[in-house]
Amino acid sequence: MNVDVLNESGADVDVVALTRLCRFAMRRMRLHPATELTLRLVDPATIAVLNKQWMGKEGPTDVLSFPMDELTPGRDGEESPEGYLGDIALCPQVAEQQAPAAGHTTQDEVNLLTVHGILHLLGYDHAEPAEHKEMFGVQGRLLLEWQQAADGVDPESS
Repeated sequence: MNVDVLNESGADVDVVALTRLCRFAMRRMRLHPATELTLRLVDPATIAVLNKQWMGKEGPTDVLSFPMDELTPGRDGEESPEGYLGDIALCPQVAEQQAPAAGHTTQDEVNLLTVHGILHLLGYDHAEPAEHKEMFGVQGRLLLEWQQAADGVDPESS
């Protein structure tokens, strides 16, 4: 899987860890090994421009997703077709502001937003209650499995 993490934000972010997280989530969602993704870490001014341009909303936001080939998760033990999953714009400074209210670290918030962005690229949404439940359930599972893998626990055995 080709994952490009570009840090244009000015924040100190572990791009190697974020690259691993993206690949982990993409594998767990059974995406083709040749699938590509770009995660662009941007400053608040840049994400505010993108938010206005694409969402019609004022001010900076935490994460925006721009799907390309409309890929969906692999089903029934099969991978999805290969393609370009899309681009994610994520603002670490907004994540840092949000983290205390969520009760976790800035890195945990960046990880959550990264997985959240990937799920949006895969067609998940949270506008309706049933969609919200499904998306946040998958998001929670992926983050738990990622944490277990980081802690040396085999998520397949739990």
